[in-house]
Amino acid sequence: MTIFSRIVAGEIPCYKVAESEHFLAFLDITPVQKGHVLVIPKKEIDYIFDIEDDLIGPMMVFSKKVANAIKAVFPCERIGVAVIGLEVPHAHIHLIPINALADMDFKNVRLKLDAAEMSDIAQRIHHSYIAQ
Repeated sequence: MTIFSRIVAGEIPCYKVAESEHFLAFLDITPVQKGHVLVIPKKEIDYIFDIEDDLIGPMMVFSKKVANAIKAVFPCERIGVAVIGLEVPHAHIHLIPINALADMDFKNVRLKLDAAEMSDIAQRIHHSYIAQ
């Protein structure tokens, strides 16, 4: 069972921003930028391109709604999208507020935000998501 499956099962807490029947979106605990969110299928699938055809489209639609919520909370030029697939053997999409390409460089020092700030960010994105 992956760490993300354990999050879905409620065994490990997360800073949840959105959820549907098939997907979960939560803050990256070591974000590249404030507002960095991970979107995962609740079903444990290792590789993004192994996701069933009838699920991958809805995952992108869910991600789009989450991205719009992030952009409302963190005004930026774009919400960058990255699928790397090597960090955790559970398919996931990174959504990151960016104003320049360098804002998405995973080699940059990751932010360390305290629990209160993480909770506040998650709550603001969640409210923006619900308001759509």
